[in-house]
Amino acid sequence: MGRLFGTDGVRGVANLDPMTSEMAMKVGRSAAHVFRQREGRHQIIIGKDTRISGYMLESALTAGLCSMGVDVLLVGPLPTPAIAFLTRSLRADAGVMISASHNPYQDNGIKFFSKDGMKLPDEVEERIEQLIISNEIEHIRPTAEAIGKAFRIDDAEGRYIEFVKKSLPRDMDFQNMRVVLDCANGAGYHVFPKVIRELGAKVWVTGHEPDGININDGCGAVHPERLQQMVRDRKADIGIALDGDADRAIFVCEQGQVVNGDHALAAFALDLKRLGRLKNDTVVGTVMSNFGFDVCMREAGISLVRTAVGDRYILERMVADHYNLGGEQSGHMIFMDYHTSGDGLITGLQMLKLMKRAQKPLSEIAQCMQATPQVLLGVIVPNKPNLDSLPVLQQAIQDKEKQLNGTGRILVRYSGTEPLLRVMVEGQDERVIQEIAEDLVNVAKSCIHS
Repeated sequence: MGRLFGTDGVRGVANLDPMTSEMAMKVGRSAAHVFRQREGRHQIIIGKDTRISGYMLESALTAGLCSMGVDVLLVGPLPTPAIAFLTRSLRADAGVMISASHNPYQDNGIKFFSKDGMKLPDEVEERIEQLIISNEIEHIRPTAEAIGKAFRIDDAEGRYIEFVKKSLPRDMDFQNMRVVLDCANGAGYHVFPKVIRELGAKVWVTGHEPDGININDGCGAVHPERLQQMVRDRKADIGIALDGDADRAIFVCEQGQVVNGDHALAAFALDLKRLGRLKNDTVVGTVMSNFGFDVCMREAGISLVRTAVGDRYILERMVADHYNLGGEQSGHMIFMDYHTSGDGLITGLQMLKLMKRAQKPLSEIAQCMQATPQVLLGVIVPNKPNLDSLPVLQQAIQDKEKQLNGTGRILVRYSGTEPLLRVMVEGQDERVIQEIAEDLVNVAKSCIHS
């Protein structure tokens, strides 16, 4: 058995290994054993997005957890950050989200939160894996009244709505603002429009009719084209697109142009700096953050700390060094003053708050940063050998870096959630960086597929 957990939990095609009901039950049993750290009864929350396979995996996880004497609290379709919040709020031992985020509907995933609402460190995931492989807990079979029970939490959505709204000043509303929302037919389809409408904005919604198979299908943060057109047609002030599990948000300005995570994070960092609320005058990004982001932060007297790709690594660094703002180009934003998780709803509210306070359109706010041209290509790979073990590829990267001569950068890395090698090149000349990226893709294919 290969490594079960990736950078964001367990993920794969639903009903194929490792995302089978049999594996989900084993994951539930092993996780229950790991999280039983005190006397008395234990409870774990389970949430999910709108994928058709969520029913199957939810039932299997519930069975596994209950078989170990743990009670299960079911909240149904809710955003990933809602599960992080509810785990803390309901004093649960852990939380589980069944989702494959931005992936197509046939995929699904399982990710855990600790009782503090944080994603699990590697060593805890490794312990869960080890228990699955070893069958060490096969003999643990509670009986009679010691078997766990499952309950449905009916007010979970309302609890989360109030939590999200607390990220705004109590007297702030968004009356006279025109907002288009794209909920990706995913976990935020019901709760996000409610939040924005309760705050007084004029709202149009798309991607809010999930049928089990249309999550992320031509909509949401990875497909903003429909949102762009709706913003233009409705003459809206802003468009906000969530991904399938609603832990990230991408924006569209009033002109219909996409504003990605780098520009949004730059705007948030500059705003907090002006207010004297950016802890240690530092923002946390990833190795994928655009070179133009570095320049913008440096000119503002803000330090940029880069981590590996993945909001869990951003969060770990923020917690370790007491930073309060971090994010990714993909739209994951973590506002530690409000939440321990990336949250697309909170991110959207913070941008609306910034626009209202600055009395500026989003297109003007986004101009705070000038992006360096970037090319990002992906290569489907049958396996993921250590890149350091591919000398031909390493030599090609070094040669291309010399060609850029300090005017850009190259990043070659595997996706943590998909069978992909990603090649990213930044530089001043778009033709040159496109050629460099394509050359490196060809070299990578010959090395990995040989």
